[in-house]
Amino acid sequence: MVQEEEAQITELLATAKTIAVVGLSSKSHRPSFGVSRYLQSSGYRIIPVNPNESEVLGEKCYARIEDIPEKIDIVDIFRRSELVPEIVDAAIRTGTLAVWMQEGVEDEASAERARKAGLIVVMNTCIAKELHKRRQ
Repeated sequence: MVQEEEAQITELLATAKTIAVVGLSSKSHRPSFGVSRYLQSSGYRIIPVNPNESEVLGEKCYARIEDIPEKIDIVDIFRRSELVPEIVDAAIRTGTLAVWMQEGVEDEASAERARKAGLIVVMNTCIAKELHKRRQ
């Protein structure tokens, strides 16, 4: 990662408060659950986005980003890369500050669309690992 990207991630993690986690599962063995639990224990408000869940980690779950009634700082994506375009479009429509695609999740066209709309984009990177690295 280049120094400019590192600085942008550091600033984003320092200022963000609310993270919508798309694809968050209530199954504790899933990476989305562990990452979200770590973020929650680090002081972030986690909002689960998964139409198959009603509540995860003590938070009400929403079917879509557009259904969340409050401001979202980061949309963290735990979905297959081919599902990213509609998630990024929802993030743009709702005025989200940043889109974060977890390890193994990449979509350059969606990333470019998000950047053009003024969003910060992090791709193929684990948000929990980045936060942990900055807390040591």
